[in-house]
This record gives sequence, C-alpha cells and structure tokens, in this order.
Amino acid sequence: MGALFVSHVPAFEINDMSEEVQKELPLPFPELSGDLPLLPARMINEYEYCPRLAYLEWVQGEWAESADTVEGRYSHRRVDKPSGELPPPENADDEERIHVRSITLSSSRLGLVAKLDLIEGEGNVVTPVEYKRGKRPHVARGAYTPELVQVCVQAMLLEEHGYVCEEGAIYFVQSKERVRVIFDEELRAQTLSAVNGLRLLAAGGKMPPPLEDSPKCPRCSLVGICLPDEVNFLRRAGVNPRPLAVAHDTALPLYVQANQARVSKKGEVLEVSVDDKLAASARLAEVSQVVVMGNVYITTPCLQELMSRDIPVTWHSYGGWFFGHTMGTGHKNVELRTVQYKASFDNSICLRLAKGLVKAKIQNGRTLLRRNWRGDDKADDLMEEFKRDIDQVGRVKDLQMLLGVEGNAAARYFGAFPQIIKQDADAKSFSFDFMQRNRRPPTDPVNAMLSFSYTLLVRTWTVTLSAVGFDPYKGFYHQPRYGRPALALDMMEPFRPLIADSTVITAINNGEVRPSDFIKAGGGVALTSDGRKRFIAAFERRLSHEVTHPLFGYKLSYRRLIELQARLLGRYLLGDLDDYPNFTTR
Repeated sequence: MGALFVSHVPAFEINDMSEEVQKELPLPFPELSGDLPLLPARMINEYEYCPRLAYLEWVQGEWAESADTVEGRYSHRRVDKPSGELPPPENADDEERIHVRSITLSSSRLGLVAKLDLIEGEGNVVTPVEYKRGKRPHVARGAYTPELVQVCVQAMLLEEHGYVCEEGAIYFVQSKERVRVIFDEELRAQTLSAVNGLRLLAAGGKMPPPLEDSPKCPRCSLVGICLPDEVNFLRRAGVNPRPLAVAHDTALPLYVQANQARVSKKGEVLEVSVDDKLAASARLAEVSQVVVMGNVYITTPCLQELMSRDIPVTWHSYGGWFFGHTMGTGHKNVELRTVQYKASFDNSICLRLAKGLVKAKIQNGRTLLRRNWRGDDKADDLMEEFKRDIDQVGRVKDLQMLLGVEGNAAARYFGAFPQIIKQDADAKSFSFDFMQRNRRPPTDPVNAMLSFSYTLLVRTWTVTLSAVGFDPYKGFYHQPRYGRPALALDMMEPFRPLIADSTVITAINNGEVRPSDFIKAGGGVALTSDGRKRFIAAFERRLSHEVTHPLFGYKLSYRRLIELQARLLGRYLLGDLDDYPNFTTR
C-alpha cells in the first residue's frame, strides 16, 4: 500500500544563478476503491497543525471536548443549517448569485471529502468561506497555515466538480473579520503535501512522537489523551510536565438501589421514581455514569440517550456483585486493542507488567500501614519484611512464583490490618480481630466492606479501560477465566490500598459506618441499604481526593489518575514508552 501514496518525485531546474535546484512533481493519487475512507478536510487541518493529533483522531478514533471545541461548535450553529442549492456548473447562469450553506462535497479521485460552511459566487465562479471561532490572528498571510490548507482542500473539491475557484475566505466570528485566501501555487503545493502526508501516516500505522514543549499542547482538546509532556518526561527525565490542561469534571455517578425503581429521562434531567412517585433527579450534564443495584428499570429512551452521550450504565446485584456495564458502540481504537492482545500472548511482557503492578501494590500497602499505624509496638520489623517482599518480586522468573510472593505479602498485610483500625468501645463490636482475608461470602464486617469496595473499584477500572479503548477482559497478570475483567483486576492492584482499603479504614475510624449497618444471613455479613449509601459516599469522596503525582509533580484526583494510568499503559503498548510507570504514593 505504501507505494500507492507517493506524493511526488524529484525533478531539477536551473535557476537564474545557474544552480541546480530540486523541485517537486506531484503524482496523482489513484482513485479510491473498496472500503478505503475519504480524508476529511478537517483532518488535513489537524495534520498541518500537529501530525500526532491527526493520527489520534483519524486512525485511533480519539476525541475529547474542550472549551474551544464547544465554542467552535457554537460559532457554527448558523452555518451548520443547510440552506440554498448549489447549481450544476454547466447550467450556471453567469448572473445568478450563489449563496449556499452547509454542503458536503467529495471526490474518490482526490480521496477527499469536506463539509463547506458557506459557498458564495456567481455562475460557475465560486468562493468557499470557512467559519472559525476567535479573532483574526495578526500574521503575514492573515490566517495560520492549517486554516489556509483546509480552505484550499475545499477549493480543490469545488474544482473537481467543475467550478472555477481562484480564491476563498476565512471568517473569524469573534472579531467579525473576513480574510481573503488566494489559492496560489505555493498554497496548493502545501495542501497536496499535507494530504499525502496524512495518507502516508495513516497507511504506515506508526503514531508520530509528541511535540516537545510546544505552546500548541496546553489548549489542545486531546492533551489528556496524547500526554505529550508526560511521554517526553518519561523518555528522558527533565523538567516536570505542565499540569494536565483538562476541564474540571464535576460529573459524578448516579447510584440507584431502591427496589423496583424506575429511571427515565425528561428533557435534560434524569428522574428516579419509586412507586410512580419522583424520588430523585439529576441533570444529565452532571452524571458521569448510572450505577444500578438490584431490581431497577431504565426506560428505553433513557438508555438510548445515555448511550448517545457516552454515559455508561453499570449493573450490580442488590448485594453489590458487579454484572457488567452498558455503553454505546464502544471506542474505535482498534489499534490499541490489537497491541493489547498481541502483548497479552508475550510471556516476557506479561511478567514485566505483572511484576511492576505487584511491586506497586506491596509498596502502597506498606505505606498505608505505616501512615495509619495504631499498634503499641513499632512497625519497623513489619516494614522490613515488606521490603524483602518487594526485593523478591524483582527476582521472580514466572507468574506462578509472583503469585506466591504476592500471596505471602497479602497475608502479612491483612494480618496487620487490625493495627490501623481505631479501637474504641463502639469499634470493638465490629469484630475486627480477623487474621486473614475471606470472601464469598465475607464472614465479618471488615471483609464485607473490603469485598464491596473492591467491587466498586473493579467497576471503576472496567468503565475507564473501556472508555480509553482497551478490552477490560484480556489482562496480563490475571487470567481471563469465567468472564472476569482481567485487565481491570490487573490495573486495580496498586490502587487497592490507596482507594479501596483506605475507604474502609476511613469509614470505620470516622464513624461513617456503624455496627447497626450490617446484617448476617446464610453465614455471611453484608451492608444494609443505609450503610451501603454511606459507604458509597465515602468511596466516591476518596476518588475525588487529590494527590500529587510522584513523577509529574502536579495534583490530580484519584478519579483522573485512574484514567491517566490507563492512557500511560496505552502509550507503553503502542511504543511511546519503554516501560509502564506504576503509581506509588510517597
């Protein structure tokens, strides 16, 4: 395929100084056939702005909203409404004025497609007008090169359809200024170079490296996906990355656990009804996901709206067992899932990732115990034993040996767990003197909360990994048996102490969960409905807690950190990074 996308071959000419100068002779692009997609003019703009951005959007299907994209869409609200008809050029009357909004043109010969905001002209002589938000930049050509190239693509398509197009225009909405664009030989050559450059990039299947310390990055809508500063920092340590320039996300999960509750949509609001009476409501813009626990009904229109907005619905049993989640068509990044599957069958990569995850888990568990230690004796000997576990992780040769080391460290960790729990008269009734972790069913209140907290954490990781583009069911350490989300279980290992266990300790020591919040049945212990509400609130509060990243130096919430770590795993698997950087708290 690579040979089909050659854009030019060298030729030579003699200039006035009798010197041999190389120039470019464009080769025509072969007409598209089969299922090869047409290149949108907007993607040519993105490629000229940043090749990595174009690759992320066009090849990997990434997209994220920002203040700029929302403002740009608002600026186009008028021109996005189709009006007028573009007459065939052969039938055009020389005196007939043309004023057409929002029309799409394409060409298989050129391999291009564009949606034109406005076309003006008389007869068969037309002028494409591209609307841009903001003010006109004070640069020599009146606009930046990406915008000029985008308008030139539109001109090429108009000419392909038989119109005469010698100039175009860019209208800047905020300053209400129109910039004239002349389609001279230089701009046309630059446009063809960008078209063929993007086509070669897509065919090559290799994502370009990120820009270095570029002023373009902070306001880019995909900065939190591309991670230019983070990738460059991890490749060669230097100045700490700039803080992630992403909008503060105020959306939170909506939990519904009332028996036979009904979730429906009314305008921009989700309504939760019980026995046909409104029990609660939440604005769709403020909901990040809907968490259903037990026998809850969601109407079809509501479910469709949630999927169209990429708001997942996660399904649990009434007791908290995680069944799965519902979302829209899923992420388009097949490239990421391909490298994920390939790496999952490479034993060396699996062992390397697994060792890093287990090491980080032990380190974070050790830190949690050290920070919250309440025992009469000092924990110095215990800390040394954890240090030996960490050293042993580095020496294991296979996953079976790693499982053994992890199991020993976990037994040591949970054996010391009672020493970080506040022991007052009320707390003793919880029966915290357990010696080991137990589950299915948990036989004491602490294990009941640990099990529930791990369920909430694996749910959080499953939804995040799916949103990033991974298959959460194919992991590297945990094996994909019985339909369990193996990758989510892998990635949550270092975060068990930081989020799940810390939530349990906080809920107990702060008195948020009381002895009366548990019921015993069938040899097991479970939270009551009220107790579960308070525990969920504590868990969500922990996800919103901000920490300073030990590598990058900026602050972010655990909720945002989980997405960051998922994207860093993607950067590693796609070849941007030499290793996956686990998160360990200081």
